[in-house]
Amino acid sequence: MSALYDEIVAAIRRIPRGRVATYGQIAVLAGNTRAARTVSYVLHSSARKLDLPWHRVINARGTISLPREGGGYDLQKRRLEAEGVVFDSQDRVDLKRFGWQAKPENKPKPVRKKKLANQAAKKIEKQTRE
Repeated sequence: MSALYDEIVAAIRRIPRGRVATYGQIAVLAGNTRAARTVSYVLHSSARKLDLPWHRVINARGTISLPREGGGYDLQKRRLEAEGVVFDSQDRVDLKRFGWQAKPENKPKPVRKKKLANQAAKKIEKQTRE
């Protein structure tokens, strides 16, 4: 699969029990602010085979995006409630209370091309002096 796919899967796996994340939030964590629909695609195509906690991903309004009639809405709501997530009278989740505030992973910072060029130039300069 693609790097974006892998990053989306990794972000979804990080959502803790009893918390929710939005499609857009997962897209940002995966490194592409415009990939919310891709998050939906990954969940639809791979949640079962990769055993992802798909039920912890909801929309930015704090509601479940799945259809109520035969589309998994009730299953997602039951799974979230079993983890302690509370819905209000309009079937919304309070994102301030139950939203996952992801901390950035400790990934190595990318080396800038300019820095690499400077290092290469210094190396060549050092070799010519020797």
